[in-house]
Amino acid sequence: MTERTKARRGPIARNAVGPASAEAFVIIAIATILLTRLYLQLTGYPQIGGGDLHIAHSLWGGALMMLALLIGWMALGSGARTVAVVLGGIGFGLFLDEVGKFVTKDNDYFYGPAAEIMYILVCLILVGARAVRAIRPLSAHECLASAATIAADGMARGVADHRREIGLRLVEQARAGGAADDDVENVRALLQSADRASDRLYRLRQWAQRLIPPVFRSPKWIPWVGWLLVAGAVFGLFFHALGIALGGRFYGDEHVKVHLAGKSPATMILLVSAGLTLAMALPAMIALRRTTKVWPLRLLRNSALVFTFLSALVHFGTEGFAALISLAIGLFGLAILTYQVDVAARKAAPRPPTDSAG
Repeated sequence: MTERTKARRGPIARNAVGPASAEAFVIIAIATILLTRLYLQLTGYPQIGGGDLHIAHSLWGGALMMLALLIGWMALGSGARTVAVVLGGIGFGLFLDEVGKFVTKDNDYFYGPAAEIMYILVCLILVGARAVRAIRPLSAHECLASAATIAADGMARGVADHRREIGLRLVEQARAGGAADDDVENVRALLQSADRASDRLYRLRQWAQRLIPPVFRSPKWIPWVGWLLVAGAVFGLFFHALGIALGGRFYGDEHVKVHLAGKSPATMILLVSAGLTLAMALPAMIALRRTTKVWPLRLLRNSALVFTFLSALVHFGTEGFAALISLAIGLFGLAILTYQVDVAARKAAPRPPTDSAG
């Protein structure tokens, strides 16, 4: 590494592909919670054990999380890490599903705010993963170290074609960031010489993505979602501010009912959410007309993230699991923007020389 590259090192070295694993962990945990609640509802909440014993499913969750840690510590290769993410996500979901028992004196599984507690914890993980990635761009040594990790996996179990491509792109990004040529070439050689591994999981994911109708992959969704975010933020900012200023008002007749909530924690959260969303979405939509760079799309996605998750926080607190409906709508828009960001980022990423694909 050059002296300039060494000077940029932070307190931790980030893994370029780490946030994807963190997000997969959270998605698996959420799916586990929903499936567990559905199963218990359909089966009448059976209990494992007899007499005075009741083996709570949080114990199974703890066992799976322990197993995930052991696999992550003791096994090499991307396959082992994938298994660890899946087992850890399932275990965390089973553990988190019983949070109501942990925060109430009478071990109330049906404790009302349990949904809100789960939601806050999940949001903290997602926001934390995003924040670690977005604090600053990946440095040259982080790109090279991430590529070397992929190369090490290749030495252990072989490397899939798409992971080899990711590693080679990271090598080029490290070179552009000032990494020493010798280090770059050493990691590149390891990536190129690694045995070829199965790409089944990646092909399955690509196949699943192709099931999405092409209309949802069109960039024409960007202005629709973006301006709806702007309009929703303006609407929320105006009416929540008006409700706070008036101290709350309710008007209703046989045709129209309007309720302006007064000053409350929920109203303040929604007001902040609308303000932050507008502060990010409006500049992003203006910039999209003037540049082809990726940052306006990322800013727009962040605005959708804030709008969706802060609004859902209030809805989970007031409606419980019924808030999943409004959350699903927000996640739909967020998924569209995330897909477009990924497409734009792949186009803008440095590509390895054509003779390095072997």
